[in-house]
Amino acid sequence: MSYVNNIKMFVRVYELGSMSAAARDQRTSPAVASARISELEKHLGVRLFNRTTRSLQPTENGRIFYEGARKVLEAIDEAEAAVVDVTQNPRGSIFVAAPLGIGRRFIAPHVPAFKDMYPQIDVRLRLSDRNVDVTAEGLDVAFHLGLLEDSTLKVRLVADCPRVLCAAPAYIARRGMPVDGAALVAGHHDCLNLRFPGAREFQWTLQTPEGPRRFEITGPFESDDGDVLTGWALDGRGIVMKPIFEVAEHLREGRLVPVATATPPTATQLSCLSQHRRFRDPKIRLFVDFIVARIKADMAARMQGLVLEPNG
Repeated sequence: MSYVNNIKMFVRVYELGSMSAAARDQRTSPAVASARISELEKHLGVRLFNRTTRSLQPTENGRIFYEGARKVLEAIDEAEAAVVDVTQNPRGSIFVAAPLGIGRRFIAPHVPAFKDMYPQIDVRLRLSDRNVDVTAEGLDVAFHLGLLEDSTLKVRLVADCPRVLCAAPAYIARRGMPVDGAALVAGHHDCLNLRFPGAREFQWTLQTPEGPRRFEITGPFESDDGDVLTGWALDGRGIVMKPIFEVAEHLREGRLVPVATATPPTATQLSCLSQHRRFRDPKIRLFVDFIVARIKADMAARMQGLVLEPNG
């Protein structure tokens, strides 16, 4: 298997563009990663990467070899999946990505129970609110909160997620209650934004009598962590747009209050993404079915009995 491991390391170095990043991905040291690449280059008799102190770029031979190497690894994955007895002996690692809030609330709490059911399956969970590239980052499963554009990935809709604009009573007492999106803009309300490198939504899309409309809002605070925004809103620092399930408890107990209800936000969606070939892997299907069922149950429990009243 050493040659296969060398190929796996080469593919991850190629995709991540970094020896150290690939080493972390494969749970080893940069020295081991470098040694595996050197061993592979010696076996092939060609240089696969041009290395400098500041960059690592694939050679033409490296680009050619990558296409074949990736197909070899895909074939191995499919062959291993084909001989696994899914009812008794699923095994291997699953690499999963999810937004921070979704991962903390709905996925991470259930991973130990999944591991108890399938002790030979390891789950590698990565949480981030940035957009991830499922293929380039070698992920088996990625949960995505947001409306998807056309995708070559296998997409499974987990839930439709209505959203709400809300703020703490202290903020409303200080700044007033905006009734709609126009009042948000005209009143120069402090709007709390989720922003990260590559983020596309720098405006809020709200439902108006004329249809969805984008409002250019402003505010002094922004973060790439949605839970940080919720914390600022609870502290009376501004208005936040959140999926209702994320703030249901705060709304129910009055720590946050819906605002601008005449023009509520457009709904979003929680989806599960996977490469088609990987979703055929029995352990991937087992994990997705297990987690999706628990996400739906947890979301329903959070939303139970919550009624949002329109404001003036």
